[in-house]
Amino acid sequence: MGVIKAIDLVRDVKRKHPQDTIYIIGHLVHNRYISDYLKKEGIITLDDTKNTKEKLIDSLDQGVVIFTAHGIADDIKAKALKKGLIVYDATCPFVLKTKNLISDHLKEGYEVFYIGKKGHPEAEAILALSNHIHLIENTDDIKRQKSHSKIFVTNQTTMSIDEIADIFATIKAIFPHALISDEVCSATRVRQKAVQKIDNCDLLYVVGDPSSNNSAKLKDIALTKGIKKVRLIKSAQDISEDDLKGVNEVYVTSGASTPNYLRDQVVTTVTAYDKTKELVIPPLDLKNLL
Repeated sequence: MGVIKAIDLVRDVKRKHPQDTIYIIGHLVHNRYISDYLKKEGIITLDDTKNTKEKLIDSLDQGVVIFTAHGIADDIKAKALKKGLIVYDATCPFVLKTKNLISDHLKEGYEVFYIGKKGHPEAEAILALSNHIHLIENTDDIKRQKSHSKIFVTNQTTMSIDEIADIFATIKAIFPHALISDEVCSATRVRQKAVQKIDNCDLLYVVGDPSSNNSAKLKDIALTKGIKKVRLIKSAQDISEDDLKGVNEVYVTSGASTPNYLRDQVVTTVTAYDKTKELVIPPLDLKNLL
């Protein structure tokens, strides 16, 4: 839902502002093909690891700014508006729900333990809310936390459901009074549960960008389950005949940030494969992404 919302928003912004320069602060979603298509359409993605999002806003004097599906700190959004930039926010509804939940508990005096990935834009936006939010990446991080009278625990929406379950359990053992809210988004959760249910799989394709956290987690879950042949691929262009040798049963899943078009092309390519003939991979048309 968040990805579709973000893509639809960009389409609407381009239609409403045909003469304005449109900037996206960070990658709209973690998918290289979408980034390539936006570039082709003249939409500029500003993503510089050496500069903060605030500095990227400081570098702009005019134009349209779109904040990505991963969320944005309130003060950065306010700065963009104060500078007179035209602002649109593509924050995923699931991310916004988690942000509001955290904000409500901060107002009630809670210290927040936030399970997430350091440097991920969603985590960065949440951590910018308050100094009373503490990033937890693993169980070792929990042991370094001080006890507080009021503790609220939640998570980045794209985390592994098994991974956060272990962290939740450790937190509850050390801080039994902590309030816990699992905020893995439904699009991520249903994919992970589906992979956990796979049996007798010769090959699993995970269609997603390497920079996509939820796609990487799907691969990790599959390997942990014991599926020996797991490939994270960006599109059908990455399929090779070597993958399919000696394979009878293929499963395909995709990250929550993967356009349906890319997933469907992989399914079509694998389904049509004839071992007696050369592998046929359909051409990629970026226009079908949006």
